[in-house]
Amino acid sequence: MKFQRKKRENVDITLISMIDVLFVLLLFFMVSTTFNHQTEVNIKLPEAEGSPAEDHPKTVSLLINADGIYSLVGDDGQPHQLIEQNRAGLKQELSKLAVNSKDIPFIINADDKTQNKAVMTALDIAGQVGFSHITFATLHPAD
Repeated sequence: MKFQRKKRENVDITLISMIDVLFVLLLFFMVSTTFNHQTEVNIKLPEAEGSPAEDHPKTVSLLINADGIYSLVGDDGQPHQLIEQNRAGLKQELSKLAVNSKDIPFIINADDKTQNKAVMTALDIAGQVGFSHITFATLHPAD
C-alpha cells in the first residue's frame, strides 16, 4: 500500500511586519524615557571677590589640608597638627579654645581638594562648642 504524503506548504515568516512593530516600540520607548543629564553638568566653584576681611587682633584658625588633616594655628602663628584626627579630638581642642574666645572670628582654611566631609565636620563642631562668627578663608582670583 502506498501512502500519499500531503504537500507541505511553505511557511514564510513575514519580517516586514515584525520590523514595523519593533520600530514602533523603539519610538515609544525613546519618547517616553527621561534622560539623566547629571554627567553633563560642569561645575566650576566660585571665586570670592570683594573687600578684605577686617583685621582682628586675635582669631582662631583651623587648617584642613587635602587629606583632611586638621591643624590649629597657635599664638605663635604656626600651625600645630592635632594629635587625634577625629571628631572627638577636634571637639576637645576647639572646646579648650572656645572657653575664653567664643566671640572672636573662627576661620576655616581648607584646601580646595579637601573633601566636603572634613569641612562640614569642622563647621559642625565649631558651632557645637559655641563659635558664632565662623568664616571661610578664600583667595582673590588671579586676573
